[in-house]
Amino acid sequence: MSSSDRPILIKKIKKVAGHGHHGGAWKVAYADFVTAMMAFFLLMWLINTTDPEQKRGIAEYFAPASVSQTTSGSGGILGGTALGDDGAKGSGSMSVINQLAPEAPPDAPQEAGQSSNLAAASEEALRAEIARREAAEFASAAESLRQAMQSMPELAELSKQLIIDQTPEGLRIQLVDQEGRSMFDTNSSRPNPRATLLLRAISRVINQLPNRISITGHTSAAPGSGRASGANDWALSSARANASRLVLQGAGVDADRVYQVSGKAGSDPLYPDDPALAGNRRIAIVLLREAPVLPTDTSL
Repeated sequence: MSSSDRPILIKKIKKVAGHGHHGGAWKVAYADFVTAMMAFFLLMWLINTTDPEQKRGIAEYFAPASVSQTTSGSGGILGGTALGDDGAKGSGSMSVINQLAPEAPPDAPQEAGQSSNLAAASEEALRAEIARREAAEFASAAESLRQAMQSMPELAELSKQLIIDQTPEGLRIQLVDQEGRSMFDTNSSRPNPRATLLLRAISRVINQLPNRISITGHTSAAPGSGRASGANDWALSSARANASRLVLQGAGVDADRVYQVSGKAGSDPLYPDDPALAGNRRIAIVLLREAPVLPTDTSL
């Protein structure tokens, strides 16, 4: 076949933009997505690292300053009203004045009467809280002493000679004589082993609290007289109270905590109807209520 008779073949080559069968447009979208996620996590990190003051400052920076604070049509300070009495809007002047009246700052000085009332109220609340805590501590101390009396066989039989109560002065613990079971020998100021054992048990309770103590001795009236005896009972009751103090200090009670040691003879009987009863002979130990320490008034 001659060259002129050969068929002419035309080859068309189709060029494909990008790489691969689907092109490269997805890479651009993916890159935008990754950039947006990175910016999002960076924003979250910045929010977590800023304190409230910085956040408030950023919010105030982006807050629009030209937004009107009123819902009236004027949007100005007067809010569509007039300060004078003339005109159709005269009736609204009083509300505008009330709205613009400045309020007292929180730290503004108060009136003398209000200040004194607040000081009295705070002092009263302080005293009430101290009294509540003190009563709870006294109740706990009394309960621990009762438990000690029950748990120790040598003290269990003496529990009837111990009276524990709370008085306006404080927690009172009384060692009371019984018929045939006295705390002291007749006309003697020296505690017998029974009284010494009770006083040492009481010292453990005293050492649990910081309160000061007072110790008072009492005697009974002479049998058949119906009234307190003479001068010897005053000296005897005082001597017994002082002897009890020495036993408490020997058991570990600090001497500085003893506020008062006194004797009342038979002038304050536990059983007034029968002053000669053995139960009137007793030693009263009181853990005193402490007055709260309050700041002095420097305004006078």
